[in-house]
Amino acid sequence: MSVRRIVPNIQSEAVEESVKFYGLLGLEEVMNHGWIVTLASPSVRTAQVSVMTSDKTAPVTPDMSIEVDDVDAVYAAMCDSGAEVVHPLQDEEWGVRRFFVRDPNGRVVNVLGHR
Repeated sequence: MSVRRIVPNIQSEAVEESVKFYGLLGLEEVMNHGWIVTLASPSVRTAQVSVMTSDKTAPVTPDMSIEVDDVDAVYAAMCDSGAEVVHPLQDEEWGVRRFFVRDPNGRVVNVLGHR
């Protein structure tokens, strides 16, 4: 299994202002679902940051997202390890399969794969 990208998630009530701020650093909007906006470098598309008000389908807002090539295998490995799954594995309407897990530092990680 391999990691495709890692994206920090910033919870914010100032999404529009954040988009403008990160735009000054050269990041461009690549996804906008209203509750989450992802910005990326035009030259390195996997260099990204997301700004969200809250997560649409989960009880908590994740601190980061990690896209992997086999989310089902990672989910099984996390469950087998005894890691705390915060949000169960599920398919989302926007084309990803994901789950949330808490890391040893208490941070919530959104682990996902595109369907």
